[in-house]
Amino acid sequence: MPKAAAKTFSFREFIENSKSFLFIVPAVAIFSVFYIYPFFEIFHLSLHEWNGISLTKTFIGLDNFFELMHDGHWWSSISNAGYITLMALTFQNALAFMLALACDREIKMKRFYRVVFFIPPVLSEIVVGLIWQWILYSGMQGGQHIGLLNYWLTKVGFAPLVNDWLSDPKTVLPCIAIVHCWKGFGWGFIMFLAGLQTIDRQLYEAARVDGANSFRTFFYVTVPMMLPVIVVVMILTILGSMQVFVLILSMVSQGLVYHTDVPVTRILAAMTGTSRYGYACAMGVNFGLILVAVSFGLKSISDRMKQA
Repeated sequence: MPKAAAKTFSFREFIENSKSFLFIVPAVAIFSVFYIYPFFEIFHLSLHEWNGISLTKTFIGLDNFFELMHDGHWWSSISNAGYITLMALTFQNALAFMLALACDREIKMKRFYRVVFFIPPVLSEIVVGLIWQWILYSGMQGGQHIGLLNYWLTKVGFAPLVNDWLSDPKTVLPCIAIVHCWKGFGWGFIMFLAGLQTIDRQLYEAARVDGANSFRTFFYVTVPMMLPVIVVVMILTILGSMQVFVLILSMVSQGLVYHTDVPVTRILAAMTGTSRYGYACAMGVNFGLILVAVSFGLKSISDRMKQA
């Protein structure tokens, strides 16, 4: 009897626990259908030569990946995306962190600033790209510059700085990076501000009692407590900046493809330009592995810093 009772109890416990798992079944199903299955299907397609239309696919093994390793245009696009990402990790996140520190303190109209700083991220990338295309436009009409930046550079006496910003190979990528940072800093601002508000104010009071100045308080209290948030913001910044796409299409004409190419545009070109869907899938797999490796690398560095 005791054994039977034990079996009955364990079976009932299993039923009760199974009811809890039912709540996550929809999320697991959605994740499997829209993430796990597409990944394996993309990897399967990357092993084939396929034009995207015919029903037959030619198995070529890892040839697409070997070709990708020697594709200079692909690695140039990775470099362009890396430049934009580096600008976002430094300039964008530094700006977001400083503004979050300012709004975390008791300043006038800080609620107004919170709303204003979050406006750029919620704007459409197409709209932002077209607006900045007009601002950086280099054309002239009636002897005057139409573009807002060149117009005001001329008005304030900096005419030598007037440039064809979005057509010059030397300036087009920095312009895109700056616009991307302007549009995206609001996300980091909100996350940094939320993290700063979770820090116990008694830690700051204890630091002041111990004689720590603002500099030491920032580096020995604020930064260590904000480290998990900083890592999350960095990972999200990398994932978002490396996949920048719509902003480039809306700002830049097709004449500077090589100088403004990023991985997503190269994948699109392989699909629509040469109809090499298998090669495009190989690019996608390679790009995904790079992002995963960078994200796990940052997470590993963060864990080591916490243990130190």
